[in-house]
Amino acid sequence: MVIVAHQHDLAGRGSGAPRSFRSGEVAEAAGVSVQTLRYYERRGLLTPPKRNAAGHRQYPAHTVTLLRMIKNAQRLGISLCEIADLIKNDPGPDDISAIAERRLAEIDAHIAQLTLIRGMLAGYVRRPPAMPER
Repeated sequence: MVIVAHQHDLAGRGSGAPRSFRSGEVAEAAGVSVQTLRYYERRGLLTPPKRNAAGHRQYPAHTVTLLRMIKNAQRLGISLCEIADLIKNDPGPDDISAIAERRLAEIDAHIAQLTLIRGMLAGYVRRPPAMPER
């Protein structure tokens, strides 16, 4: 999956011990809303984060990369269920290839259907059907 670099990458901030980040920071850096972040947590796509003394969620910086991967997989038409399975099962190249092949077959079928519909519509443009007289 392709990971898009963002200017708000959290991993590059500071030095020393790993820092944790609040929901808003992670969401902004990944280009998602806080609601999306929490939804992915509920769906099991993200490990529930630790909380600080005030009860605020504290995410590790790698959460941004994971969120970007999830969004990119969705753009490719991979379902959240498939993405969750990939995250949980630590997939190998064969697993990812199988999903890509299945998605390509779906796209090819959709293109064939659209091509048929386009041909029918083009026929109507060239030769509109006769309308019954009133």
